[in-house]
Amino acid sequence: MAWYGASKWLDSFAYRIDINWAIFGLAACLAFIVALVTISYESIKAATANPVDSLRNE
Repeated sequence: MAWYGASKWLDSFAYRIDINWAIFGLAACLAFIVALVTISYESIKAATANPVDSLRNE
């Protein structure tokens, strides 16, 4: 949907460029990978944390 909207908007310009749909696919894949790495890191950090330290601070 974003590709179609951007393509139609750029059609109205005299000096326009063509947007390839692969750009949006690459951006979506990159965002998914960043989210996956972040969630994995936080999950591993929470799983390996010592629960006694958390209880001691409360």
